[in-house]
Amino acid sequence: MRIALDTILGRLIQVGRLTVRWPDDRVTHYEGEAGPEAAITLCDWGTVRRLVFNPPLATGEAYMNGSLVPSGCGIFEVLDVLLTNVRRNPAGHPFVAAQYWLQALKRRVDQYNPAGRSRANAAHHYDLNRRLYSLFLDRDLQYSCAYFPRGDESLEEAQTAKKRHIAAKLCLDRPNLSVLDIGCGWGGMALTLARDHGAIVTGITLSQEQLAEAQARAAAEGLSDRVTFELRDYRTVDRVYDRIVSVGMFEHVGVNHFHVFFERIARCLHPDGVALLHAIGRGHGPGGTNPWIAKYIFPGGYCPALSEVLPPLEKSGLLTMDVEILRLHYAETLPHWRWRFAANRDAIAALYDERFCRMFEFYLAGSELAFRREDQIVFQIQMAHRIDAVPLTRDYIGGVEREAAAKTPDRTAA
Repeated sequence: MRIALDTILGRLIQVGRLTVRWPDDRVTHYEGEAGPEAAITLCDWGTVRRLVFNPPLATGEAYMNGSLVPSGCGIFEVLDVLLTNVRRNPAGHPFVAAQYWLQALKRRVDQYNPAGRSRANAAHHYDLNRRLYSLFLDRDLQYSCAYFPRGDESLEEAQTAKKRHIAAKLCLDRPNLSVLDIGCGWGGMALTLARDHGAIVTGITLSQEQLAEAQARAAAEGLSDRVTFELRDYRTVDRVYDRIVSVGMFEHVGVNHFHVFFERIARCLHPDGVALLHAIGRGHGPGGTNPWIAKYIFPGGYCPALSEVLPPLEKSGLLTMDVEILRLHYAETLPHWRWRFAANRDAIAALYDERFCRMFEFYLAGSELAFRREDQIVFQIQMAHRIDAVPLTRDYIGGVEREAAAKTPDRTAA
């Protein structure tokens, strides 16, 4: 197996440098043109074999289990070398392309997410100890792409800017508009829309932990009369709302259910209403979910291409008012999470264990590089029933953001 992996790495590494120490202590250097550098130790031959036959899954598992150990660097640097070269030379590993082809082929099975399975998938990730998330997210617990208008914002400033950007696109031009927040997380967006924009918000989630935290936050802020949270699947919503927003939830819907998702929005959106979808996607067409991510982080999840999203949206009868691609904003969000995770690693290890910490480190590092080195993007799609539901030009967005910033207090201060 050493000869097989040695041959694969020799063909794969065309940019940067990767140094490998094998289980028998032999060392091999793989080098191409100038680029990122990293070194690893492979601790056993079973890991070498798995890296030959199933690298997308085996790399993460080997790091989690301590059988792939970065040497003089972190897992981020290791993945940077690997993903940079896979992107440049996709045929460099003979099994990588086959693995992703297989994932794409069976994605409809993997992403079959009826209500019960959706609840279980949500619990897998979002019902972890809430303290974990408080140790690496911003104070508002925003677990989605932040927005960096200047590029040098703090995480708190950028997440506030994200919420203002979305609120502007919802056209909350009068008080007491009813808003449905699909996939409300720990309640930050719903509370912001009620507190700062005068909306009456219903947030829905499938996570018991998120529901309890969101309800507690609403009560603590004295907003329980304006914000309610429910444990509810989007498919069961039957009320009509003036505005509908969904941030970071669509990735859990599954391609089989896109038509149901948009039909439900169409049914529940007021004839004069506006809806906004914020989600991770891919820029080079349909694909499959990384098998390690699907197994350990987001079972049933998938980041779709716009070519998969727009057809069911159109068939629902909704009109697309605006599409914005946030290219590197998530790539700028994730380093903040990685740094905070590292700063609080001991506390997180006390909550879980070392293997869990390595799993999350691999997840955060790989996610950032998916935006920097691969084709991951974030898109925002604004929808409505009426062609005149939003202003004629996009100039209003910046104006509403500036107005909101001027009249609401700075909540980013510690």
